Amino acid sequence: MVADERFDIAIVGAGIVGLATARELLTRRPGLRVGVLDKEPAIAQHQTGHNSGVIHAGVYYAPGSLKARACVAGKAKLIRFCEEHRIPYELCGKVIVATEESELPRLHELYKRGQANGVPGLELIGPRRLRELEPHVEGIQALYSPTTGIVDFGRVAHAYADEVQARGGTILTGHEVTAITQRDGLRQLVTPVGTIEARVVITCAGVYADRVARLTGAPESPKIVPFRGDYYVLRPERAGMVRSLIYPVPDPRFPFLGVHFTRRIDGSVWLGPNAVLAFSREGYRFRDVNLRDLKETLAFPGFRKLARRYWRTGGAEMYRDLSKRSFLKELQRYMPDLRPDDLLPGPSGVRAQALAPDGSLVDDFVVDRQEGALHVRNAPSPAATSSLAIAELIADAVEETTDLGPARV
Repeated sequence: MVADERFDIAIVGAGIVGLATARELLTRRPGLRVGVLDKEPAIAQHQTGHNSGVIHAGVYYAPGSLKARACVAGKAKLIRFCEEHRIPYELCGKVIVATEESELPRLHELYKRGQANGVPGLELIGPRRLRELEPHVEGIQALYSPTTGIVDFGRVAHAYADEVQARGGTILTGHEVTAITQRDGLRQLVTPVGTIEARVVITCAGVYADRVARLTGAPESPKIVPFRGDYYVLRPERAGMVRSLIYPVPDPRFPFLGVHFTRRIDGSVWLGPNAVLAFSREGYRFRDVNLRDLKETLAFPGFRKLARRYWRTGGAEMYRDLSKRSFLKELQRYMPDLRPDDLLPGPSGVRAQALAPDGSLVDDFVVDRQEGALHVRNAPSPAATSSLAIAELIADAVEETTDLGPARV
């Protein structure tokens, strides 16, 4: 089999993590032959392009976890990158709001976590200070994170891509990888438009992370199960009701965060999302059904265990997804002044949720290593915020396990 293209490193997936990784490798080793492949006709078409745009500060994550460390370090790198490339961002702040006494212990635990993770400026505030920050929000106490921010991650991804190409990297869109074989110590990636040969393969395939990893014989688990998040948008003339980001106190008994208010860098405000099972890995609408994807999800024992454990929560999420009235009621817990006509139909996204066979959600970043291959198996939020830090970790792993030779200038 004759290769149509040959690289030192081929990266599968032109989302924000794949592009950040290509940029990091080329920064470290000028002259390295790096190719980024994606099945779509353009970059950042899925999770990156449907991201809510939040620059996370690191409040939620278990101290010492890879998530926590990568978020705090990645946020600082991201902000420097945005400033250097004149990409607009804003540290608008976030309030995590408790509306009931039962939520206060969890709120205080988040404060401790944030402090342990080195998140600057965290402050527990009462109703008066909350009203000063967000005049339309009601709550009995809140955690204020002044350094949480917003940015357009699609624009960030395109800036990464520009640097990759400026440093000699190649981006090959329309190249879906259907098979990966090995011959003479090289990996051969088969696509409908030709065969790509590489010494090392890195996969950052998002909702297809498990399938692409299995092409090299990697373990089946963790399994990706797609969940769709549907948003409303606050009517433009009412967007001023939200000054920052307004979040609920997460309940560790349930797998998803709950609806929140997200200011966007363009001035709009997203409300949501709900989290419902997507019937397709690219199921951005309720009617989008892919029989292979759905059958694979329903056949996975881990999903069935998750469904049995959280069927009430899942049913409530599904009902709220279909009922604007129910959705509004949940939002009014925090902002009672909202009216039905304030909510306009909004966008949606699909979250690549990694599940273990026992039905537990894989919470931290997961990277599998094989000879000549490295797979990013789970890169949930805050992966976009952490993208430059994750890229450094991947590049470190590649350099530790692969002899790339001296850098070519």
